[in-house]
Amino acid sequence: MMIKEKLLSGEKLIGIWGIGYIGYSSMAHFASRGVRCLGTDVDAGKVDKINNSILPIHNIEYWLGFDTEPLVTSGMMKATTDWQQLISANMPIHLICIPTEKDDVPYDGILIDVIEKLSTFRNVNVEYPPLIIIESTLTPNTTERTIIPAFEKRGMKVGRDILVGVAPRRDWFISPEKSLRNLPRVVGGTTPETTAMMKEVLGIVCETILPTKDHRHAELVKSIENAYRHVEITLANQLSLAYPDIDMREVLALVGTKWNIGTYHPSFGTGGYCIPLSSQYVLSGTPKADRLSILTSAIETDRDLPCIVAETVARKGVRKVGILGLAYKGDLKVHTLSPTLRIVSYLKQKDIAAKVHDPYYSAEEIKEICGVETFRFPDDLRQFDTILIVADHRDYQAVPHNQILSNLKNCKLILDNTGIWCGIDFTPAGIEYHLAGTENWLGEQP
Repeated sequence: MMIKEKLLSGEKLIGIWGIGYIGYSSMAHFASRGVRCLGTDVDAGKVDKINNSILPIHNIEYWLGFDTEPLVTSGMMKATTDWQQLISANMPIHLICIPTEKDDVPYDGILIDVIEKLSTFRNVNVEYPPLIIIESTLTPNTTERTIIPAFEKRGMKVGRDILVGVAPRRDWFISPEKSLRNLPRVVGGTTPETTAMMKEVLGIVCETILPTKDHRHAELVKSIENAYRHVEITLANQLSLAYPDIDMREVLALVGTKWNIGTYHPSFGTGGYCIPLSSQYVLSGTPKADRLSILTSAIETDRDLPCIVAETVARKGVRKVGILGLAYKGDLKVHTLSPTLRIVSYLKQKDIAAKVHDPYYSAEEIKEICGVETFRFPDDLRQFDTILIVADHRDYQAVPHNQILSNLKNCKLILDNTGIWCGIDFTPAGIEYHLAGTENWLGEQP
């Protein structure tokens, strides 16, 4: 019986390391296709939520497109903090879905820890070598430089005692049309046999599988596709800085009507795990980083943008700033590299009072992450002379315009990163409103 049949028959399970966005969604999709899954995570609260049919991630039910409670009730999905439960002959397939970033730079520490734990399979009598599929984004050459040596250091020969492959995820976590099931999946193993097995296993869920030559090519695909976007987004921002008296948002929308050009718009800067880190992954993976100066420039511009926004606010002499959105993107609870973090830091340096609101973060979380207080939306908008809208959360749109305006009595300036309030007429209220990328949205730059 092939491994696919053993998974679908219930004889074998899939082990999942890390149950955040990637791990939880993998578990849910495989379980929905009849494959039992056991996930492990160091976050006991997350594990308890999953085992009690409580969604551990805000809005993920919308993105998944199906209810996971019956899958938990039936035992198809379970979670544990005890990773040793996954080191079992009944679990021949393992998905690694852990963070590979820390403090805004690529980081392999958690990955190495998981490899060490998986290496204990050397003490287990298995029918065939376990297959390790890395779904996390990797710095190019990580498999060669880190993963294979880590296994072999612990007495396991990759390709013989254990199989390793790379299949990074490319989902868009706010769109059910761009999910694990329907996006093309790039896969590459350290051996052709590994790649074939990956295709067989992931094909249970993924409609389109694209095998590559090997693991090195699969590693590069994810980082490079995001680096392309990083460069294009950064170009949009640089154009806005270079032509401050032009509505660059309109220009770029028109540019995007050409059949082979994407549409991008200026912003406060990118955020999240993928786009701003992608250029760093690509640069870290090559000994010839000097040949990729365009990526170095993209990183520098991206890091500077939130400070440029904050400088614009400071030059206008404002004293109290309310920031809408800690998350980098609407309806996600992800603040990694969010522009809000740098904006708050800069404003604090200038002794400008700032508070942050985000419907997905508690007051305690905002205080711990940003070092500032939160406020009520929309009632407490009256506290501020300036509003910065960072994330396009649905909560910020689901309010009548009159209610927003009535709470902006003391506001003189609004900078809108996403256009979420572009339909409101602020002129009668004497409020200066700018959408990122429109003419003079950052005022006169020094």
